[in-house]
Amino acid sequence: MGKQKTRKAVAKRFKVTANGRVKFGRPCKSHLNTGKTRKQKRHLRKAGVLSHSFEMNIRKMLKG
Repeated sequence: MGKQKTRKAVAKRFKVTANGRVKFGRPCKSHLNTGKTRKQKRHLRKAGVLSHSFEMNIRKMLKG
């Protein structure tokens, strides 16, 4: 039986931190920014951390 391949689309979007949490970049920050407030754009800069239930699914996809 062959090895399980890493889902490359997932690998590009998510990173696993040293503590084992899954980190992702916030969506909706690349265009149509003139309609967003300064506060919204500032919060979109920070990376988000997935909740535990989603984290398990993403970790399975990242294991190669």
